[in-house]
Amino acid sequence: MADQATVTKSTDLYIPRQCTATKNLITAKDHASVQLNIALVDDHGVYTNEYTTVAFCGDLRMKGKSDAAMNRAMIEKKVMKDIN
Repeated sequence: MADQATVTKSTDLYIPRQCTATKNLITAKDHASVQLNIALVDDHGVYTNEYTTVAFCGDLRMKGKSDAAMNRAMIEKKVMKDIN
């Protein structure tokens, strides 16, 4: 009988997300948090089958700062131009 190597693989049931704006961990109980996939388009406005993901914690959304945080994140990722 040949020896068989048993491979044990650690699988986590939950991998916490991180807020794009504040870098805080988004817990499983943060039901006000959102994660968005933003489609990337070419110069003609056609979807390129790529996207960038952002996540915002509920605390940021409750303070009404998620709109500014979204603009800042998209400028940092070079998805949007700075209008200032």
